[in-house]
Amino acid sequence: MMSNDLIGKSVLIVEDDPKIRNLVKIYLINEGYEVLEAKNGLEAKDKIEKYDPCILILDLMLPGISGEEICRWIRSDLKSVMPIIMLTAKASEKSRIEGFKLGADDYVVKPFSPGELMGRIEAVLRRTASRCGKISFNGLTIKPVKGEALVNGEQLDLTHFEFKLLHMFMQHPGQILSRPQILDFIYEKSEKNVTERTIDVHIKNLREKIKQQTPVDYIQTVRGMGYKFAAN
Repeated sequence: MMSNDLIGKSVLIVEDDPKIRNLVKIYLINEGYEVLEAKNGLEAKDKIEKYDPCILILDLMLPGISGEEICRWIRSDLKSVMPIIMLTAKASEKSRIEGFKLGADDYVVKPFSPGELMGRIEAVLRRTASRCGKISFNGLTIKPVKGEALVNGEQLDLTHFEFKLLHMFMQHPGQILSRPQILDFIYEKSEKNVTERTIDVHIKNLREKIKQQTPVDYIQTVRGMGYKFAAN
């Protein structure tokens, strides 16, 4: 099972074969990844610009815009260092070399083992950890380095403490956090004169802002215990 530092990483699968796309999606979801899909190059470009995924699983033989063109666009036009794994039937040494020259971080040939692909994804993400500081769950994404939080690509207008709260929750998906624990997580020692009631107010405001953009109830109250972030 994937370790906690990779949970919530967003993966975009660009594949025109729905059976392969669905197979990879099932494995990714089971491993705790946030999954985005595109069946052609045009959709891929739109998803990349809107969601800025942590890693791209890219078929090369796509309708319309080829995988090679997508890779070239990411590296040359966007100037992005997004990790890319090429997943393709092009098995020749020449194709592999060309793929790496275009900027691929790994190259997997079809037919492939889904288990091996998961291992390669994890290895690439660990190797390129500094490229993706984002955490994503069910359409909710936080980018701590940029100070951004988004719901389905739309930015949330959060206060400093609301942002810290959301970041803390998303780092501990499914874990019940008590109010004292939350205080320890988000307040400095000099700020410890705040009350647990303050936490409740911040969480109420955070929930309301999220619910303005989605009906999904991410932050749940656990009666008598505290709060938890529902990742699914």
